[in-house]
Amino acid sequence: MFLTCRPLFAPVTASIAPGERVLVAGPSACGKSTLLRAIAGIWPYGSGSILLQEKRKLLFLPQRNYIPIGTLKGALCYPDAPDHFSDAQMHEVLLQCRLKHLRPQLNQEANWRHWLSPGEQQRLAFARALLIKPEILFLDEATSALDDENEQLMYRLLIDTLPQMTLVSVAHRNSVARYHTRCWRFTRHEEDEQAQMQPSALPQTLAENA
Repeated sequence: MFLTCRPLFAPVTASIAPGERVLVAGPSACGKSTLLRAIAGIWPYGSGSILLQEKRKLLFLPQRNYIPIGTLKGALCYPDAPDHFSDAQMHEVLLQCRLKHLRPQLNQEANWRHWLSPGEQQRLAFARALLIKPEILFLDEATSALDDENEQLMYRLLIDTLPQMTLVSVAHRNSVARYHTRCWRFTRHEEDEQAQMQPSALPQTLAENA
């Protein structure tokens, strides 16, 4: 049995300046997550060119993050080594991300994916980003398990703590639009096999409240 491959979306040319925060929006299954993975260099299929500045520190946070089995310290710092950070730094980001109850367990070994709730896992991923301080951060529905209050808090922490960071995120809730400066929107008409991506204004009511 052979799978039929087809392009997810029509050819596109776009650019992101350092420090910009781009929201990628559109209907399900149109290619948003694939685009993020391609830009981040973890999707090898397709054609075209993607150019990134050399030696930029990247971090990709998907909906379900990889959490290695071992100490909580190792899970928090992944993919960096725990000895790159002090316990005080780890305590601080856990506190910021409402994971204060995990601070006494930094050296405890466990399969943390089984011990932490989906919301705790996603907040742990944001704590990881605050700790590692990437220059470019990709969020692929990284707040899907969070309630609105915690989702807003995570985005505010990123913007306030890492104001120079370039952010590209996929999210289905319009409430996060206020934390972005631009929007790329995918659209698909019933007669089209491929989705179209083009720049779009952020939702006006949210953009005004930024």
